[in-house]
Amino acid sequence: MTPFTKLTAAAAPLPMVNVDTDMIIPKQFLKTIERTGLGKYLFNDMRRAPDGSERPDFVLNRAPYRDAKILIAGANFGCGSSREHAPWALLDYGISCVIAPSFADIFHGNCFKNGILPIVLPQEEIDDLIRQISGVETRQANGAPLSIDLETQTITAPDGRTISFGVDSFRRDCLLKGLDEIGLTLQHEAEITAFEAKQREQQPWLWQKAGS
Repeated sequence: MTPFTKLTAAAAPLPMVNVDTDMIIPKQFLKTIERTGLGKYLFNDMRRAPDGSERPDFVLNRAPYRDAKILIAGANFGCGSSREHAPWALLDYGISCVIAPSFADIFHGNCFKNGILPIVLPQEEIDDLIRQISGVETRQANGAPLSIDLETQTITAPDGRTISFGVDSFRRDCLLKGLDEIGLTLQHEAEITAFEAKQREQQPWLWQKAGS
């Protein structure tokens, strides 16, 4: 898993509430267990018309948001089914940070397990960031990047203001080090190998293949 430390990038506004995992990655694209190749189907029904052409009014189909790596969303983002393909699709598209007033619990946990930083902010902070990146107040702010610093747990807004955010210390440490659950286990590889060697010696029948 790629470590997440700092990110400065364009942010796309998607201020819709209750965006569920079927909207993030529709069910017909769940036939794979690979984590790659799903980005092209991200928000498929909102991004594309039935004939496959792009819907020009959808935010990720417009400059400068087409290359966004940060998504600013509405409340209860990632609700619905627990499909892990949802964070896979976001990450494969290039989005590694989602900022919202609230997240569905399972989606929130799946983000951390796959290298995405979900940030919870009060609605008024969300509204202010969306105003800035949407160019409502100044043309210069349109598409201006946000800077996310996980080490200091701060966001630097386009207007230069610093916003602090909270994150679970264990999950923060895993993201900073790029450790998923397998990576966490492999930190104890030496102890695991030593245990297996001892068990082979003391209980060799446990290591015999069936039928041998």
